[in-house]
Amino acid sequence: MTTNPRSPSPSDDPLSREIDAALEGLSLQDLDAPPRGGGARKAPREGGPRTQKGVVVGVSGDDVIVELGPRMQGVAPLSDFGDSPPPIGSQFEFALRGRDDELWILSRFVAKAEIAIGDDVQPGALVKAKITGQNTGGLEARVGAVGAFLPASQVGLHREENLGQYLNQVLTCEVVEVDRDRKRIVLSRRKVLEKERDAARQETVGRLSVGQTVRGKVTRVEEFGAFVDLGGGVEGLVHVSQLSHQRIEKAGTHIQQGQEVEAQVLKIEDGGKRIGLGMKQLQPDPWAGVQSRFAVDSVVTGKVTRLMDFGAFVELAPGVEGLVHVSALAKDRVRHPKDVVKPGQELTVRIVAVEPGRSRISLSRLDPRGALLGSEESVDASVIDEALRTQNSKPLGTNLGSIFQRALEQGATPKGAKKKP
Repeated sequence: MTTNPRSPSPSDDPLSREIDAALEGLSLQDLDAPPRGGGARKAPREGGPRTQKGVVVGVSGDDVIVELGPRMQGVAPLSDFGDSPPPIGSQFEFALRGRDDELWILSRFVAKAEIAIGDDVQPGALVKAKITGQNTGGLEARVGAVGAFLPASQVGLHREENLGQYLNQVLTCEVVEVDRDRKRIVLSRRKVLEKERDAARQETVGRLSVGQTVRGKVTRVEEFGAFVDLGGGVEGLVHVSQLSHQRIEKAGTHIQQGQEVEAQVLKIEDGGKRIGLGMKQLQPDPWAGVQSRFAVDSVVTGKVTRLMDFGAFVELAPGVEGLVHVSALAKDRVRHPKDVVKPGQELTVRIVAVEPGRSRISLSRLDPRGALLGSEESVDASVIDEALRTQNSKPLGTNLGSIFQRALEQGATPKGAKKKP
């Protein structure tokens, strides 16, 4: 029999390096049959048989006496034969582990392991493993009569803190390594769980489609968004920009872990490993009927939400922002919006243009005549027009200064100005 090749090499494979560290030189013999006392032992002669058939000829205490051939006897631990002593005359395969005076030291389980490792157990095979013990590196197990090892990192999908809970349980595992020279079988339950999770994910993803409305529970919240469990091992991400029509800087201010939410599927990528969700798509559109609420040339108030080099964004209603271009922030030239306004500041602005299809509203802090709204120079055009109309019957030389003075007295505050809805 030959040793199965290991690929990739231990130096390149993190799992192999972890296995080496966890086993710390243990072999299947160490796991299966602790050395017996009673004198020095000699290893089988080089080139001799690894295993040999023998017949049980007697049981003495914890020892089973085995006849290996003419004038050749050995002794094996009674524990190697299960719960009851083997019948006299029964025949088994044994491994020769050394000599103790005139007796060969035998191990029935190691002999079975030699056969099973070479013939029955291959990497990638699924096996039932009974957990028999625990050490610092993981769990000891048996696959039939063969000793095996389950590294701590391969017990579950995530690192298990309480390995003792698996003692005496039978777990379905995948064989990840078979090494005859080092007499080692290594198992992974994690690989089995990952395949089950991937199968469940594919089933769930197969039922999803872009535009579909789904429900789920928020499992984790980060500044950039919230992860939502859709079931079947599938999670979707609601980016902070998709939480609400209102501008949100940090997702945690709007959504909490454990919250049940409803969202729309926006995209499915990488076989379902990346699913984009949106919650604002299921909320009323704040731009619906915006033209009737914000008529051109009307004066409103809003709050500055953010500053850019080219202007200041002002929230006029939840989910509705307009832009005051830097050239419309003041009468004089402004180098940067931060020089005249700041985030959170309430501003009185005039509606210059409304484009519902592009979700855009253009704003200005200046009246149609170029004066700053709310200043002494700013007078509602209708007030001036009314003042001029009342003077039509008077001589053309009427002093315009007095007309504007009357207009200012009538228009101390911009006509029609209203607070933010």
